[in-house]
Amino acid sequence: MTAGVFISFEGIDGAGKSTHIQPLADALRQHGRTVTLTREPGGTPLAEKIRALVLNDAMDPLSEALLMFAARRDHLRQVIEPALAAGQVVLCDRFTDATFAYQGCGRGFDSAVLTQLERWVQALPDGGLRQPDLTLLFELAPEAAAARLSGTRAPDKFESQPLAFFRNVAAGYALRAGQDPSRFARLDAGRSREEVRDDVLSVVRQRGWL
Repeated sequence: MTAGVFISFEGIDGAGKSTHIQPLADALRQHGRTVTLTREPGGTPLAEKIRALVLNDAMDPLSEALLMFAARRDHLRQVIEPALAAGQVVLCDRFTDATFAYQGCGRGFDSAVLTQLERWVQALPDGGLRQPDLTLLFELAPEAAAARLSGTRAPDKFESQPLAFFRNVAAGYALRAGQDPSRFARLDAGRSREEVRDDVLSVVRQRGWL
């Protein structure tokens, strides 16, 4: 059986990451791969209920982090792990890097607590830690991201945060990428949609998955 592949899409709100999930899914399917498209928080009925709470209800950073990891645990057990075991490609709109960027650096929450939650929730039977095989990080200046989002839809509680928050989130992503550079592909999201799409396909092709 072909080995499963786990690819996550990360970046601040407005960076355009979600735009590029479907084109990659289409390309992979054209090459004979079965693809599961999913997102975080969310991906299961339970996790989608938690998503609604996290994106809209006021809460302290610890409650927010605990809910994020509770949703992630259900998502892993119900969707991600079964799909990988079946040899599928999982494309996930955000994963744990987002929690470190948003709750950790954005909210200023203790990264050591997040690391412990990550170890508990993403533990594998062999003692390893479930992480994406590849994380596509769409990097864009917070000012440019805010301009893209302006007037497109009613913002959730994260999208309505000030620019300083998103500068911290971007720094959090850069920190995570620096800690695990072999997993991350850092993409210039300020280029045209076509150029970014080609960059995404090129990175996945270099990994031998296209």
